[in-house]
Amino acid sequence: MALAGVRVIELAGLAPAPFCGMILADFGAKVIRVDRTKVAMAVDTLARGKQSVAVNLKSPEGVALIKRLCVQSDVVLEPFRKGVMEKLGLGPEELQKENPQLIYARLTGYGQSGSYAMAAGHDINYVAMSGLLSMLGRSSEKPYAPLNLVADFAGGGLMCALGIVLALVERSRSGKGQIVDASMVEGAAYIGSFMWKSRSIGLWNRPRGENMLDSGAPFYDTYRTADGKYMAVGAIEPQFYDQLIQGLGLDAVDLPAQMSVSDWPQLKQTFTRVFAKKTQAEWTRIFDGTDACVTPVLSLDEVGSHPHNHKRGSFLRNAQGEVSPRPSPVLSRSPAEPSMSRDPFIGEHTRAVLKEYGFEAAQVEKLLSAGIVECNEAKARL
Repeated sequence: MALAGVRVIELAGLAPAPFCGMILADFGAKVIRVDRTKVAMAVDTLARGKQSVAVNLKSPEGVALIKRLCVQSDVVLEPFRKGVMEKLGLGPEELQKENPQLIYARLTGYGQSGSYAMAAGHDINYVAMSGLLSMLGRSSEKPYAPLNLVADFAGGGLMCALGIVLALVERSRSGKGQIVDASMVEGAAYIGSFMWKSRSIGLWNRPRGENMLDSGAPFYDTYRTADGKYMAVGAIEPQFYDQLIQGLGLDAVDLPAQMSVSDWPQLKQTFTRVFAKKTQAEWTRIFDGTDACVTPVLSLDEVGSHPHNHKRGSFLRNAQGEVSPRPSPVLSRSPAEPSMSRDPFIGEHTRAVLKEYGFEAAQVEKLLSAGIVECNEAKARL
C-alpha cells in the first residue's frame, strides 16, 4: 500500500483527527491511537485499522512514554487546542529536537495563530467563519450546516491527511520533518475555492437559494416521488436538460426557457407535480441509461445494493456486518486495503506496541502495575 512503513501516533480525539488517522491507516500506515486510561469505551467510530495503547498522560512517566513513541515515529497527529501539547512537554519543538524528521500535524478549528486560536468551536462555527455557511440554505430561509461534513471532515480530517502526505513527500527530498498547521476554517474555505473564484462570472449574484447551484434552479434540485422518496436532478447543460424534459414527458414548447431565471419558480412547480406522479423506482427506470443527470436519492441502507455501487464494490462490510465506504481514490498498483476487523478496544495493543518500540517485558509489567498504562488484551479475546 502507498503508506506502508509509515508509523503514526494519533492522540485520541473526536471526529476530524480520527478520520485523518483512518485515511492514513486505510492506505497502509501503521496508526497507533493513544487513549486515556480508566476510560470504559472509545468514542472514536473511525478507528478502522488502528491499534490502541492506553496511557496515563497525567503522570510524568506516561508523558515520557508517549514522547518515546513519538520520536520513534514518522508522524504525530494531535487534535488539541493550541498549547496543550506544549504544557505536556510534547510540543513540536521538543519532539523535533530528538527526531528532526518527525512530521507534526496539528488539527484544530482555528489554527495555531490568530485571535481565535484558543477558542472552542465545532464544525458549524468553522463553516460560519469560512464564509461558506452564508451560502448554504434555501431561499428565504436561514443558513444551514450540511451535517458536520464541510469543516470536520472535508476541511479538517481530509485536508490534514493531505498535508501529512505532502510533508512525507517533501521529507523524501529534504530529509526533514515539519509542522502541519491544519485549520478547519481555512480547510473549509479552501475546499470552497470555487465559490470565490466563480463570483466574477455571476454564479452567485442572487440571494442565497436563488442561484443555479444552490437549489434556485429547477434543473438542480431534489423532487419528492409518489412513494415519499426523492430524485436528484442536475441537468445543467442544454443537451442534458433536453433529456430531462423528455424523460418527464413534457414538451419544451410549452415551457419557459431553461435559463429564464424569472420563470424558475413556475418551472420548479411543474417539475414538482410531475415527479410526484411516479415512484422513485419508476423514475429510476426511466432515466437510467440517459444523460439527463437524474438519480435516486439513496439512503445509507440502500447504497450498497445499487447495481453501480455493487459492481464497483464501493461499500464494504466488516467482520461485524457494519457497512462503510471503500477508501477513495482507488490506486491501480497500491490500492488501500482497509481492515475488515472490528475497531480496537482501548488499550488492546499496549503490550504489543510497547514491545515493538523497544520496551522490555519487565518494563511493561512495571508500567502496568503502576497504572501508567493499561492493557485490555483479555477483553479483546472475549
